Amino acid sequence: MTTSPASPAAVEVRHLRVQYGDALILDDISFAVPPRDILAILGGSGSGKSTLMRHMIGLERPAAGQVFIDKINITQCSARQFNMALKKIGVLFQGSALISSMTVGENVALPIFEFTDFSKPAVDKMVQVKLSLVGLEGYENHFPAEISGGMKKRAGLARALALNPEILFLDEPSAGLDPVTAAEIDRLILDINQQLKTTIIIVTHELASIFAVARQVIMLDKTTKNIIARGTPAQLKTQSAHPYVRQFFNRGLE
Repeated sequence: MTTSPASPAAVEVRHLRVQYGDALILDDISFAVPPRDILAILGGSGSGKSTLMRHMIGLERPAAGQVFIDKINITQCSARQFNMALKKIGVLFQGSALISSMTVGENVALPIFEFTDFSKPAVDKMVQVKLSLVGLEGYENHFPAEISGGMKKRAGLARALALNPEILFLDEPSAGLDPVTAAEIDRLILDINQQLKTTIIIVTHELASIFAVARQVIMLDKTTKNIIARGTPAQLKTQSAHPYVRQFFNRGLE
């Protein structure tokens, strides 16, 4: 089975198990992300947040279970179907992962050249549009070392948006940024979701960002290797029966 025709989800994870040798990291993880939603994946250190994201974008294969990207089962599909799924997603890796020897414009152009046969003038125009979208117009010829941390995040977002993805994965998009810059990134994420109708999945531990952008939350637990809470940020803050969840959402307030 390579597709899930009945599933309305933009992304769906079914009974995912991640194991490295004898080390079990995630066990029987299942959830779905509706189109145009913003989901935050939370959890303590070592709970498997980034590991889960890597499996959701097909960088790693699970020990068991399935991941569907817009009905394509990326854990069991042909190379052609996998490439189709990749064109539907954009990824902002932790630390932005810009190539230091390439300009900002060249970084953004990279996936366009890789997945399309557009001419260089057409790609240059697309790069300008994407940089303008994230507030970096005019920075095409700057190198990553010449721009600030917040601008690197924006450049990484522009690259993630290069192919007009339906689904955006963001790994710690505001980590290491000052509160003002982090809030600007949060507003940009909301703008992308609302203007482009993009489904967004965020791995984060930043409480302010969670309340600012997330509509739904799942929280992973290192001990159980599973999801210990799911719901809206407000629900988990006020209604969760799990002590760790309450502590996480009310830290600094008690």
